[in-house]
Amino acid sequence: MPYRTNHDLPPSVRSHLPDHAQDIYREAFNNAFRAHAGEVDRERRAHMIAWAAVKTSYVKDGDRWVLKQRQKFAS
Repeated sequence: MPYRTNHDLPPSVRSHLPDHAQDIYREAFNNAFRAHAGEVDRERRAHMIAWAAVKTSYVKDGDRWVLKQRQKFAS
């Protein structure tokens, strides 16, 4: 079941992720849900893919999810 808005996301996602991370989660979930059409476990896979997408930009700091710091490379 694709999510139209962040408000439609599961409470466990809405209550833990900041707005931008919710956007990432929703878009990744919806794309994965479409990509895995016809598969028995498509919803479970879509949730796993959505969390993985969030983790590319966010990290858990205690009980909060925060934007990852970009590393600066020496020239």
